[in-house]
Amino acid sequence: MTDQQTARILIADDEPLYLRTTGELLRKAGYECECVPDAHAALEALSRESFDLVLSDLNMPGNLKLELLHQGRNEWPHIPLIVITGVPSIPTAIESLRLGITDYLLKPVKYDDLLSSVRRALAQPTDRTPVVDRSDDERRVLAAKFPDIIGDSPRMLELFDIIDRVAETDINILITGESGTGKEVVARTIHQNSTRAKHNFQIIDCTAVPETLFESVLFGHVKGSFTGAVKDQEGLLNRCNHGTAFFDEIGELPAPLQAKLLRVVQEQTFTPVGMNTPVQVDTRFVCATNRDLEMEVNSGRFRRDLFYRLGVIHIELPALRQRGDDVILLAKHFLHTLRPANSVVQGFSDEVAACFRQYRWPGNIRELRNVVERAIALARTEMIEVSDLPPSLQPSALDTQQAGGLAFSASRGETLDHAERSYLTSLLKQHQGNVSQAARQAGMSRQGMHKLLHKHGLAAADYRP
Repeated sequence: MTDQQTARILIADDEPLYLRTTGELLRKAGYECECVPDAHAALEALSRESFDLVLSDLNMPGNLKLELLHQGRNEWPHIPLIVITGVPSIPTAIESLRLGITDYLLKPVKYDDLLSSVRRALAQPTDRTPVVDRSDDERRVLAAKFPDIIGDSPRMLELFDIIDRVAETDINILITGESGTGKEVVARTIHQNSTRAKHNFQIIDCTAVPETLFESVLFGHVKGSFTGAVKDQEGLLNRCNHGTAFFDEIGELPAPLQAKLLRVVQEQTFTPVGMNTPVQVDTRFVCATNRDLEMEVNSGRFRRDLFYRLGVIHIELPALRQRGDDVILLAKHFLHTLRPANSVVQGFSDEVAACFRQYRWPGNIRELRNVVERAIALARTEMIEVSDLPPSLQPSALDTQQAGGLAFSASRGETLDHAERSYLTSLLKQHQGNVSQAARQAGMSRQGMHKLLHKHGLAAADYRP
């Protein structure tokens, strides 16, 4: 640990005003600072003097290809490095994390946040080693750290690597992917492997909270602040102070609430309904959505500033059909975890494995779990056979999908829409139009199920007896 009174900080930024004010503020806090206007000067200073910490802008002369970060990590791996940028991008954020930076901050940075980041960086051990790319075998070793995530495909090995690099940081993360790909599992895994693991992981479902009650649910309220507020109520954000707030389906958040959330993310403060005094929190934000948020931003439906604040790191989860034989690994995992103690079922026939590989899995991992659970209940022999599978996975149905022109005449979006609609139809038939039961089996909220039914023009009443 370095004493703040003797710590020497190198600050590199091509904005003269920011450079001067940051240096002055840190000097008042007791640090020695040297300020340089570009990466060339920063590398020169590092080669001739000793520093305990580097604060670096990204977009400045000499660092347009992250030269300062690369050379700094290779030649001075013991010096912690904090990146500060006003123009965040997903590639630079991921590369910065790959290189082992200590923190990634967005301008404008509040002084308290900067000071906190500096103190954390100086308190870390200095026995760093240069960062190197991991081999697939090394990434497989990482998988043991994340037992809730099953997979051995190239996409999943890359995911293990990313999770390991981002978990211990405080960087906000956006997880995207189709419904059922495991976004909540990944978010929880990141939390469990972070320094916040001893505190709460709070799930906030943006589709389940009515817009009129969102502030009360999120921020809390005091007694008498509105009709029905008969007692003080703690908000969800209070419950995850020092922990992680997981905003599921963040793309569904209405525009007025996006502005309120932005303030919380930026300032780490909020005001409960009926109070005048703001409450300070220390919360990491991990969000998930199956929407293309960049498209939502470009169409004006999602705030660009909030998108950048929440998606400093963007993790895209692959669909199950893109993961090769992971479908078999997952099926075996579900068989082991879902099989009753008195069950005779031991495995899957080769024909079933072939069906699993061929099927497109519109419901992804969630659908596979349901299929395996159903098959365990129906199987009468040690091996699950094709006859134990739902009609949509029968060889005749799979042949019809391929021969019917889905893979040839339809666009990818149309193919997935067709498969998703078939999955919903199957659920409604199975549960005779009971939306609650269908949603429960699909692992989603009732409101989310209604949105999907509306999207595909399906009416639950048409499937009731």
